[in-house]
Amino acid sequence: MNKIVLAALSLAVVASAHAEAPAKPDKVIVCAACHGENGVATQPMYPNLAGQQANYIEHALHAYKSGERKNPIMSGQVTGLSDADIKQLAAWFSSQPAKDYVPDIDGPVGGKK
Repeated sequence: MNKIVLAALSLAVVASAHAEAPAKPDKVIVCAACHGENGVATQPMYPNLAGQQANYIEHALHAYKSGERKNPIMSGQVTGLSDADIKQLAAWFSSQPAKDYVPDIDGPVGGKK
């Protein structure tokens, strides 16, 4: 009996891991200029969102929206987002493959180049 339950749970975990990725939300355009359409930032000064935990993205966006987290650019971007928009964006970006960070070994060291 225990083996059957364990097998069923294993199948459920595998099935959920292979669940279909969420559809790209229309509001992704709000984020794309800086963070990229798939969550890979367009410039190194912006964080990558691809592969981040959905609950982290949701929390951060709600914190910008409420003013708990302060950033003039982000505060302006989230004002038009509903709770449902934030949930969809978080699901989308978290489902995208994360980009590995590779430091620029030829870049500035100690502020010098």
